[in-house]
Amino acid sequence: MKKSLLAAVVGSALAFSQFASADIPAPVDKPYFGTVKVNVDATDLAHRIFKVTETVPVKPGAMTLLYPQWIPGHHSPTGPIDKVAGITITAKGKTIKWERDPGNVYAFQFDVPKGVKEIEVKFDYLSPQNGNRGRVVMTPEMLNIQWDAMAMYPAGYYTRQIPFEATVTLPDQWKFATALETDKQHGNTVTFDDIDFENLVDSPMFAGKYYKQFDLAPGAETPVKLNVFADKAKYLEASDEAIEIHRKLVEQAYKVYGAHHYNHYDFLLALTDKLGGIGLEHHRSSENSQKPDYFTEWDKNWLGRDLLAHEFNHSWDGKYRRPAGIWTPTYNQVKKDHGLWVYEGQTQYWGYVFSARSGLIDHDKTMDMLARLGATYDKGRPGIKWRTILDTTNDPTIAQRAPLAYRNYQMSEDYYSGGQLIWFAVDAKLRELSNNKINLDNFAKAFFGVKPGDWKVNTYEFDDVISTLNQVQKYNWTDFINQRLRGHVNLSESLADQGWKLVYNDKPSDAVKAIEGRFKGTDLTYSLGIFISGKGTMRDVLWDSPAFNAGLSPSMTIVAVNGESYSGDAIKDAVTAAKDSKAPIELLVKDFDQYSTIKIDYHGGLQYPHLERIEGKPDYLSQVLEAR
Repeated sequence: MKKSLLAAVVGSALAFSQFASADIPAPVDKPYFGTVKVNVDATDLAHRIFKVTETVPVKPGAMTLLYPQWIPGHHSPTGPIDKVAGITITAKGKTIKWERDPGNVYAFQFDVPKGVKEIEVKFDYLSPQNGNRGRVVMTPEMLNIQWDAMAMYPAGYYTRQIPFEATVTLPDQWKFATALETDKQHGNTVTFDDIDFENLVDSPMFAGKYYKQFDLAPGAETPVKLNVFADKAKYLEASDEAIEIHRKLVEQAYKVYGAHHYNHYDFLLALTDKLGGIGLEHHRSSENSQKPDYFTEWDKNWLGRDLLAHEFNHSWDGKYRRPAGIWTPTYNQVKKDHGLWVYEGQTQYWGYVFSARSGLIDHDKTMDMLARLGATYDKGRPGIKWRTILDTTNDPTIAQRAPLAYRNYQMSEDYYSGGQLIWFAVDAKLRELSNNKINLDNFAKAFFGVKPGDWKVNTYEFDDVISTLNQVQKYNWTDFINQRLRGHVNLSESLADQGWKLVYNDKPSDAVKAIEGRFKGTDLTYSLGIFISGKGTMRDVLWDSPAFNAGLSPSMTIVAVNGESYSGDAIKDAVTAAKDSKAPIELLVKDFDQYSTIKIDYHGGLQYPHLERIEGKPDYLSQVLEAR
């Protein structure tokens, strides 16, 4: 480097900022010296802007405010800092200059003048205008406040040691639901009881024009409420049967765990085509969304009905008992997600099981979903040959749920479904070893159903899981788990351990039909190796499948099948006809502005997964799904 250039660079660096080399204080586990007040004005529905005002007790000197980065339940650094604008900091009516830390875009540094005891921080949260810009959280009929997006907090303290007083101003006549306790309300402005920032972030709010609450634990000492918000009032009408099934969900969870870790629980459920979809767990509540006709077309809308069961289960698994690497003292420290095979994997297991036991999804449809789950790892996840389930626990950081070119080969967050199958294997082994006297229910009660009423996060490591398994049934659980968690095995064998084998035939199950209907596509994953939209575009191309090997890729659109215009029926007919023919299936495809012909030499007919009993083996799976 030339001397003149070096001098210029050094001079620029020295002049850059008095904050550029400032250290962000490490968090300490001691109380903050005052209460932060945060006020959210959520009335600007036209612009979908949340206006935030914070009053923060301070002391003179250098200070750093942090905007949450690592968001609980996301398991990743997804704090929406890109949507924060108009940041101003003032004290005694005078502006305080701030600068963003050059190495951390979530940290805001400034000097507090002498004599100043509190500062006022204002910013606008510019929520997404449509789904292409992020999850929509404000519509003309409802909104969703997540406190990690609505507040900054002082660096240098555990978040559980920073008290907050939260106030929200809602549109006129709107109702709200949250796990927070109301202190006072004047008109459409509500102030909640003081709460530490960790639990504030864990207590989101739904609000809206059309609202109805259902009691899911009538007569119980600990309330459990289903708070429903809808795009239109008519969607709030729920049959007694549907509500009773949701009550049974609570009953079935209680029968397994024998204890709970909240003073009340609030399901927050949005029935909407406008608000962005969500399923997010919290300790005393959960954020959920379903189609508007979730209740009014109850018999039709079974697909995805395990969502509430999944998120409710997280109150025990993930929120109360939490992998040690996932709990951090603040929201700006890296989370280590290796425990997600328990946090999400076992919750995925209980989501299916509680849905079946309560009647949210009937037995036959649950079996169809399990067949499809098994097929995923039998034939539909070639990435398992090079990647482990444990390694996919890094995916919240690696991919952050962005679209992938070949998800089946790359894999993405397979700790959910792959983890689920690991726990089916554990259940079967427990039953086998104990002559069917011990099962995963026993482990769940011993591991999650401890210390009734305790709210404090109870962390664990891998060895704690193994230790509890050995308490309920002695075995070499370390090797058993690691063979599946860190190995490259066919996880669908878990279902065979439960007494059921995978078979494939040309009859689509109810699960396949429901999925095709939901996504308006055609599922030929286990024949040609493609899932196609109604317009012929590829939703997925299975790695090393007949379609892939013939040259079909996810970027392409099928225009014609054997000389006829594309339709789902046309391509199914072509696959069926090819079974008794030696001629290949001929597709005219479009890729960018080019057209080409792809010939797929496949003659196996339509293939859809089903479960069939294994003669001579105990039927554990039916027992797993049976109501307690």
